[in-house]
Amino acid sequence: MRSGIGAAAVAALALVGGAALCAPSPGKKLIEFGWDEPDTRFMREHIAQLQASPFDGCMFHVNYRLPNGTQRNFTWDLWGRSRFTAALLDSARLDLQATRFGRFRENFLRVNVTPGNLDWFEDHSAVMNNLELAARLAKQGGCPGILLDTEPYQGPLWDFHAQARKRPRSWDELSAQVRRRGAETMAALERGYPGLTVFLSVAYSWPLDETSGGRRPLADAHYALLPSFLDGMIGAASDSVVIVDGHEASYPYRDPAQFAARADTMRHAVRRIVAQPERYSRLLSVGFGIWLDHNSPKFRWHADHPESNYFTPAAFAVSVQAALDHADRYVWIYSQEPRWWTPEGGRQKLPAAYDSVLRAVRR
Repeated sequence: MRSGIGAAAVAALALVGGAALCAPSPGKKLIEFGWDEPDTRFMREHIAQLQASPFDGCMFHVNYRLPNGTQRNFTWDLWGRSRFTAALLDSARLDLQATRFGRFRENFLRVNVTPGNLDWFEDHSAVMNNLELAARLAKQGGCPGILLDTEPYQGPLWDFHAQARKRPRSWDELSAQVRRRGAETMAALERGYPGLTVFLSVAYSWPLDETSGGRRPLADAHYALLPSFLDGMIGAASDSVVIVDGHEASYPYRDPAQFAARADTMRHAVRRIVAQPERYSRLLSVGFGIWLDHNSPKFRWHADHPESNYFTPAAFAVSVQAALDHADRYVWIYSQEPRWWTPEGGRQKLPAAYDSVLRAVRR
């Protein structure tokens, strides 16, 4: 196993007594998700480059054009008042259907909760129409499902107090409405793609952490309303749906014990704030995210000196292996400065040792 993986990966083996890079269980998948996130055209034109990477798939987005020729990103525009048509997504569908993905098949269409400028009591029919279109496109493109990125990038979508300040409502009233929207969301997704996989970047475990394990009021958390939304989704889901908790909070984990503890939290501790614990357990797939250039604004990324990075190749090897050990199926690698693929071909600001680590883990 050591041959060809590079000195840094060999060092990772030594650090953990040669056991860190054992083969993951069958069915475990590595997914790429970062600032090099491709659109469908890039995937079509550069599929050989994607297939040559150590990943099984990636998160991707869809672009569309306005009548005046302006290109926009469907992923960032769909959760609002604009109602899309299938015709606007035709070029993306044709890209996906024309691409011979081969082994690179674990691809998820990214769906954001942006612009997120609707009051929860406003008409959400445009959002549901757009979600149905997204799910159908993922199905037509041969994808397992969609990535529902629940991070509220453009507004306090899940913050109860911020929502109540805009229009006074009680916790019970607002959380019940958000639960209804969650149920509508799942129904829309399954109209487009029955039995799909919904990959969540942030799920129940984040608000559980914000409330110190449920010891503080959920209403005071920034993600206070997210559990209600997820309750609605789970209650409306068919038995064939898979809900992946991607657990973005694991971005900085370097200790294998952290992955073990968080897997246990996702399977058991979060049941305290789940409306239907048994159903949640049947649909749940535990996943983990790792941020390769973790908090790069604070911890500088050293492309030429990887031993100085927050995740050295050795630490990266340990974390990826631990994540695969404790995930049910998916582990995703997030990055900002490093690029696993580029329009010119090949990696950028990404030392070969990190690529070698993932290839060694895959073997």
